[in-house]
Amino acid sequence: MERDPDEWLPERKGQKRKQLDQNDFHFPSQICISEQVSILNSTFSSNLSHRAAAKRATHLLADLAKNEEVVHDIVEGGAIPALVMHLQPPPLDQNDRFLNPLPFQHEVEKGSAFALGLLAVKPEHQQLIVDNGALKYLVDLLKRHDNVLTSRAVNSLIRRAADAITNLAHENSTIKTRVRMEGGIPPLVDLLEVADTKVQRAAAGALRTLAFKNDENKNEIVEYNALPTLILMLRSEDAAVHYEAVGVIGNLVHSSPNIKKEVLLAGALQPVIRLLSSCCSESQREAALLLGQFAATDSDCKVHIVQRGAVRPLIEMLQSPDVQLKEMSAFALGRLAQDSHNQAGIAHDGSLMPLLKLLDSKNGSLQHNAAFALYGLADNEDNVSDFIRVGGIQRLQEGEFIVQATKDCVAKTLKRLEEKISGPVLNHLLQLMRDSEKAFQRRVALSLAHLCSVADQRKIFIDHHGLELLIGLLGSSSPKQQLDGAVALWKLANKAMTLSPIDAAPPSPTPQVYLGEQYVNNCSVSDVTFLVEGKRFYAHRICLLASSDAFRAMFDGGYREKDARDIEIPNIRWEVFELMMRFIYTGSVDVTLHIAQDLLRAADQYLLEGLKRLCEYTIAQDISLENVSSMYELSEAFNAISLRHTCILFILEQFDKLSARQGHSLLIQRVMPEIRNYFVKALTKTNSRIQP
Repeated sequence: MERDPDEWLPERKGQKRKQLDQNDFHFPSQICISEQVSILNSTFSSNLSHRAAAKRATHLLADLAKNEEVVHDIVEGGAIPALVMHLQPPPLDQNDRFLNPLPFQHEVEKGSAFALGLLAVKPEHQQLIVDNGALKYLVDLLKRHDNVLTSRAVNSLIRRAADAITNLAHENSTIKTRVRMEGGIPPLVDLLEVADTKVQRAAAGALRTLAFKNDENKNEIVEYNALPTLILMLRSEDAAVHYEAVGVIGNLVHSSPNIKKEVLLAGALQPVIRLLSSCCSESQREAALLLGQFAATDSDCKVHIVQRGAVRPLIEMLQSPDVQLKEMSAFALGRLAQDSHNQAGIAHDGSLMPLLKLLDSKNGSLQHNAAFALYGLADNEDNVSDFIRVGGIQRLQEGEFIVQATKDCVAKTLKRLEEKISGPVLNHLLQLMRDSEKAFQRRVALSLAHLCSVADQRKIFIDHHGLELLIGLLGSSSPKQQLDGAVALWKLANKAMTLSPIDAAPPSPTPQVYLGEQYVNNCSVSDVTFLVEGKRFYAHRICLLASSDAFRAMFDGGYREKDARDIEIPNIRWEVFELMMRFIYTGSVDVTLHIAQDLLRAADQYLLEGLKRLCEYTIAQDISLENVSSMYELSEAFNAISLRHTCILFILEQFDKLSARQGHSLLIQRVMPEIRNYFVKALTKTNSRIQP
């Protein structure tokens, strides 16, 4: 049963309107929706009571549509055709044909447009609204400012119509095209010049949506001469106006080089730069994004943006608490920094530190934009010392980057910086390492350890005492400084040389003569016998004399073994002695871990340097956090140079993990002198290798 439309006459002023508060309904929302739809379907006429009832019904449906949980019920209840019908003026009754204006003129249409706009927020409802013919009527509503004297009611109606078009076209390319085909773009452009700023904003919002990723719409907006008005709106004191204007321009120029040129020729650059200092963060964000798009045009545009004062406000935006604002400013600076004319100036204005801090962000886009900007700035050799001064090398190396593209960008940035470390740049850094305050000297030494070429290592770390600065960090009371020093020394060692068991120790002073496997413990032509654990081992003096100075002293010196036929060997196991002798006869032996330390002891005792190296190599494979201290002691006890160096490198490589273990400080103090000796030798040796 339908309600009498007269029941929906407006209440008197001050009367409580409970019907508009859905929480106060005393019946299910579906029943209420059905009643309103029924009223709309039965009141499409110029009758006063009908118009009043239709107004109330549209407003009530709009209020219900604000609740997303009810939107589906409204659509299912058949509201869309009824609301679309009331977007147009009703036919005049015979008795009302002289009515001018209609009762509640513009109010019913406004309520319908508002309700439809709310329903269009749900993407699944957009096409249904359009299929019911809403676009034609909404476009006609946009034109009402031409048909009647401008009034508050007209402006309010036009705003609702523009908003409805915005929601219908949102991320819907088909409907964007339909709006253009229905002639919706020209009246929206015309509305940009209306005095009412709310209408301007609504029209600009619609144009912004229509221009997004739709080239035909972009071209029509530009062809209809929207740019001059949009640029004027950029200068508006109303933040909401210039926000919408910069958004429209941003969507127009996106992926459209020709329009971008037209926008610049129309004079948009300076007003956009001024928006970087706006009190509206949304306008700042859009302006930064737009400048980044402008900067992709050509080199001259990048330079002009910098010359007109964009850099300082962009850098200030990097330090905003607004993540999106930081992201867009980093994006713009990244584009500007790819031009060589801008790089030194951007860094000089203080961009490095805020950009480096953004590398710590958990936002992948923000992190990448900052990394890309730093990549550009690293291309200028004048910025290298500034990178080092603010700790940029360490931040780039230690950062945790979210996406692979950012990791690649940071790697390229470090490579760029590495390529700059030569000639005047290196000389300047060496001067800073000599004359600056201690903290900066150390920072320079740390950076050069990672960036310098092998050819310059001796010059930096020996001749200019960079090594002492790094070793000094190991003795610091700060765990972070200790770790930085260890990491830098480890990097330096990797560049300088790669130790192997063959070249880690000096060769034997006596040339090797190998009789071969067949003579090992062979009594044939044997002229000396060793007694080991009660067993006889047959040997040959000529082979022993050639193997080491220890045996030469035994047989050619004044020792009692010189003329003895049987020589007792105490304190050595048979398998150890047999393996040692096998090495003497063949020059090669497989050293297993379980016997390596005993064999090392024997090799040291009998001065068999080649065998020592093999033992050291085997032992080195077993170095761990738990035993590195005892392994270092072993290397000292038997002068095992290769093993000692391997322990040093292990300590430097695993410094962070070792620092948490008991006795770590004592171990570092103990090995520091040998660390110094190792690097002096390694860097000097490396330098001599690469000299022509």
